[in-house]
Amino acid sequence: MTMDDAGGGRAPNDHEASVRARREEAVANFERPRDIVGRVQHALHVTPALVPLIVLTAAIIGFTWLLGTRFLEQLPLIMQQVQIVGVLAAAQTLIILTAGIDLSVGAIAVFSSVVIGQVSFRYGVPPALSIAAGLAIGSAIGAASGWLVSKIKLPPFIVTLGMWQIVLATNYLYSRNETIRSREIREEAPMMQWLGAKPNEQIVQWIEASRGIEWERRRPPQTDSPVLDFLWATNITYGVLVMILLFAVLAYALRATAWGRHVYAVGDDPEAAALAGVNVRRTLMSVYILAGAICAVAGWIMIGRFGSVSPSASTGVLGNIQSITAVVIGGISLFGGRGSIWGAFFGALIVGVFELGLRMAGADAQWTYLLIGTLIIGAVGVDQWIRKVSA
Repeated sequence: MTMDDAGGGRAPNDHEASVRARREEAVANFERPRDIVGRVQHALHVTPALVPLIVLTAAIIGFTWLLGTRFLEQLPLIMQQVQIVGVLAAAQTLIILTAGIDLSVGAIAVFSSVVIGQVSFRYGVPPALSIAAGLAIGSAIGAASGWLVSKIKLPPFIVTLGMWQIVLATNYLYSRNETIRSREIREEAPMMQWLGAKPNEQIVQWIEASRGIEWERRRPPQTDSPVLDFLWATNITYGVLVMILLFAVLAYALRATAWGRHVYAVGDDPEAAALAGVNVRRTLMSVYILAGAICAVAGWIMIGRFGSVSPSASTGVLGNIQSITAVVIGGISLFGGRGSIWGAFFGALIVGVFELGLRMAGADAQWTYLLIGTLIIGAVGVDQWIRKVSA
C-alpha cells in the first residue's frame, strides 16, 4: 500500500512535478513593453555618445556629398583645428559631470602657455622644467577653484567666473603683454613646439633618408611611392595624438575605476553619494585639479599649434564657450551625472566639420553660428527627452 492509499500525503514524483510546473510559470513582469520610440529613447539613454556620433557621421556624409572627396581630404585638418578645443572640452566634461561648470578653462590654458614661455625665456630655465611649471600652475588654479567649491560651498559658476577674470588679469600682468615669437622658440626652445610637429612627416623623411632619397627643398606631395605619399598627406600632429590619448585614458578612468564612479555619483546626487561612503569633497578637489592640469596641456598644445606664446590669444575668451559648446553638443547633461566623455570629443569634431564644410562651400560665416546654436538647443532638448527614461 502506498502513502497515497494510506492518506499519508503526496508521492515524491508528484511533488517534483508540481515544483517543475511552478518554475515554468510566467514570472510577473511589471515593465511596460516599449514601442520603437521607447527603444530608441532607451538606447540613447544607455549610450549617451550615440547622438553626437550620428550627427557627426551625417555631417561628414552630407558635406562629402555636397563638396566631393576634397572635403574628406581635409579631415586631418579638422583634427588639427579642434585639438585645443577638444582638450579643453575634456576638462570641461569632468567639471560638468559633477554638476558644475568651469568658465575659466580658456584663461587657464593661455596663462599656462605664458608661464611655459616666460619661465624659460625670462629665467633661463630648461624647456622641460618650464613645461612642468606650466602644468603645475594649471593644477594650482584648478585646486583653488576646487577648494572654493568643495570646502567653502560656493557655486561653481560664480567661482570660475571670478577665476576667469583673475587669471586673465594675472596673465597680462605677468607677461607684461609681451609675445614670444615663433622663431625665437624654434631656435632656443624647440621642445615647446613639439606638439605641433607631424610624426607622419618625420617617419617619411626618416624612411626616405635611409633609402638615400633627398629632396632639394620640400618633399612633393606626389612621388613614385603611393604608400609614403599617403602617410605624408595624413597631417596628424603630436597634439592631435595627445588629445585622442587623453580622451581614451579619461574614458577608461570614468568607466572602469572607483574614482570615475564617484565622479558620476557626486554629479547625480552628492548627498546620496556621501551617504554611500563617497568622499564628495575629495572627489571634487581631484576633478578640479585634474581639469586644471588638462587645461595646461591645452596651453602647451597652443604653443605647438600657433608656434608663438601670446597673452592675448583668443582662446582665453572663446575657449570657455567653445568647450561648453562641444560638451553640450556631445550629449553630456548639464545637470551632471550622465554622459560619455567621447560625446565631448564628437561634439568638438561636429563644430570643426560644420565650420570647415560651410567655409569650403562658400557660405556666410554667420550660418556656422546659426547651425551650432541650433545644435546646442537641440542637444539640450534631446537630453531632456532622454532623461524621461530614468524618471
